[in-house]
Amino acid sequence: MAHHHHDIPSIHEHKVDDDVLAEIRRQLAQIQYGSLEISVHNGQIVQLERREKKRWGKGDNSK
Repeated sequence: MAHHHHDIPSIHEHKVDDDVLAEIRRQLAQIQYGSLEISVHNGQIVQLERREKKRWGKGDNSK
């Protein structure tokens, strides 16, 4: 008997729109350092918040 690691009942699963997934991919592709926060309300993605960090290491931008 095969045991699956899929413990979440299907009643709680929601379909994520392809355009929302495409936007998430687009935002992720643009981030070098930072985070992408996905807010979910009642099973629906309602907001994406992107926080990007700009870092300058020693010697990168100093004279």
